[in-house]
Amino acid sequence: MPDRRPIALITAHGQPSNPQPPEAALARLAAQLQDLLPEWHIRSATLSAPGRFEGELTPGAVIYPFFMARGWFAGQVLSRRIGQIPHQMACPFGLDPALPALVASALENEVAKRGWTGQDYELLLAAHGSARGPKAAEAAEDFATALRPLLPQSRITTGFVEQAPLIETAAQALRDRALRDRALSDRALSDRALCLPFFAQAGDHSRIDIPQSLTAAGFTDAPLPVTGALPGVAHLIARALETCLGAGGAR
Repeated sequence: MPDRRPIALITAHGQPSNPQPPEAALARLAAQLQDLLPEWHIRSATLSAPGRFEGELTPGAVIYPFFMARGWFAGQVLSRRIGQIPHQMACPFGLDPALPALVASALENEVAKRGWTGQDYELLLAAHGSARGPKAAEAAEDFATALRPLLPQSRITTGFVEQAPLIETAAQALRDRALRDRALSDRALSDRALCLPFFAQAGDHSRIDIPQSLTAAGFTDAPLPVTGALPGVAHLIARALETCLGAGGAR
């Protein structure tokens, strides 16, 4: 009998200079989703691995953009790669209405682990941004706005890799403001500041660019794991796939 299970294709940008590690990481996420959704057939492909996305694309599939915004790649490059093949498009990961609560829970756990419960702290949301258009920055700013009421003890600042304010600039402003407002020593400040990379996958930006920017601004703590690697992400994506399938409307 033919396999009539719904098909989901999880896709991310990947890393053109070294496509295999993010491809493997996306495959591991797909395996987690397969365990959560045994009635589905889960596939994965980054856009950076040559021919991989087209090889996994099947008519009628639910495509899940593991992207933080509906920007250049998720909104235009992905559409061109799909062409006229019928499909359903899920909400991009970074725009999922359930994501702020997931991140807030992860940050509350981190704060408790550090012994900061009930204390104010700084949170730098380090995002990609884009020189191609405003959607990437808007997604990060909207996410920060949604996160603020969920984390009343935090003071959230955004910074970007590819546009102003750059991460180093935002981190320096955050550091100077905290020192001025709270009269803390440098070490005390570093113990009360977190940096969350607003990225779906780990790559050179999260492993190299962001840590270098933080160091240049006087921070000593390493950034947290990227948003897409936080606990509960696979469950969030599974719910999003079920919601998209239930809504119908292949295109």
